[in-house]
Amino acid sequence: MTTRVEIWTDINCPFCYLGKARFEQALHSFEHRDDVEVVHRSYELDPTLSADESGPVIPRIAAKYGITVDQAAANERAIAAQAAELGLPYQSSGRDYGSSFDMHRLLHFALDQGRQEALLDALYAGNFAETEPVFADTERLVGLAVRAGLDETEVRAVLADPTAYADAVRQDERTAAQLGVTGVPFFVFDNKYAVSGAQPTEVFTQALTTAYNDRPAPLVTVAEGESCGPDGCAV
Repeated sequence: MTTRVEIWTDINCPFCYLGKARFEQALHSFEHRDDVEVVHRSYELDPTLSADESGPVIPRIAAKYGITVDQAAANERAIAAQAAELGLPYQSSGRDYGSSFDMHRLLHFALDQGRQEALLDALYAGNFAETEPVFADTERLVGLAVRAGLDETEVRAVLADPTAYADAVRQDERTAAQLGVTGVPFFVFDNKYAVSGAQPTEVFTQALTTAYNDRPAPLVTVAEGESCGPDGCAV
């Protein structure tokens, strides 16, 4: 039996970028990592943004939290320092913000293709590690998806159809609301245990251990006799 970890994240969220790295550190050293299934779920920090809306992130942060632009820039530098401790590149200035809805739709498409993890990493790298903006730019998004191993024609078809995987994104967001999620990253282990935020690696290690040890014991058959099944009855 596997331990299932569902992770709600948004590409706009720097702590999701850090939290993924810390969780992966814990998973890498976890003795039973081959028995862990990870699924990434959709969460939009601002679902009201239109697909063509974007802009510099630092003034946006300052306005949202009622702080100065200098304070917002200092916060970004502090996050960059945390990223450096994890060996993650982080552009502390020049990043943009925008709607992540199409990115989440592509992440569900990538899940069907077995490339969800690769696409999420490509999107995080595009947003946090590279200087070229990632939002409100279809060609940039297509390029990142192709980098993740997805077929360009299929990616363009998904992006051209606003209904493609839209229900899957909305279902993830409804589930998050039912769980009481108000911020990301948010980790759910086997529908029993939750970890909120980009916690230290040891917190994720403890959560993995707790969830794994709390799995139901496998059913043990102690006797077998004559029985009927879908193909008929033994005679």
